[in-house]
Amino acid sequence: MLRFRGLLLALSLLATLLPLLSVQAQQTADAGVITIESDLQSADNVTGVITASGNVRLVHAGRGLVATSRQAQYFTEEDRIVLSGDVDVIQADGNQLRADRFTYLLDEGRAIASPVPGQQVFSQWSLTPSQPVLDVQAETNPVTP
Repeated sequence: MLRFRGLLLALSLLATLLPLLSVQAQQTADAGVITIESDLQSADNVTGVITASGNVRLVHAGRGLVATSRQAQYFTEEDRIVLSGDVDVIQADGNQLRADRFTYLLDEGRAIASPVPGQQVFSQWSLTPSQPVLDVQAETNPVTP
């Protein structure tokens, strides 16, 4: 009888924790999710290219990033995203970028922004150094008599 009660208690505890674990797993999975809204979307299974065009809005909630453009393409085989036409990228921390073309190489974690010919790319970054640039105490030499 004691064994049966222990089993019931364990099952009850598992039933209580399972929804919490499921929510945590979903939040972890959502961290890498990119949502794309657009007027038209298509995928080419031969080339592996997914194209969204017309009023494109890309959201990466895990990174607090929202980007808008006229077109977005995801090249699955190259793990590359290309936004083109009036590209605006805004991050929750205040960083922003405006360009005609924005390429993000997912594997390398590298981005390239290109302007309309004859113009410039605009970016604004909020820099917060992890350490002070100059540690006054370390630079001060006490005077010894």
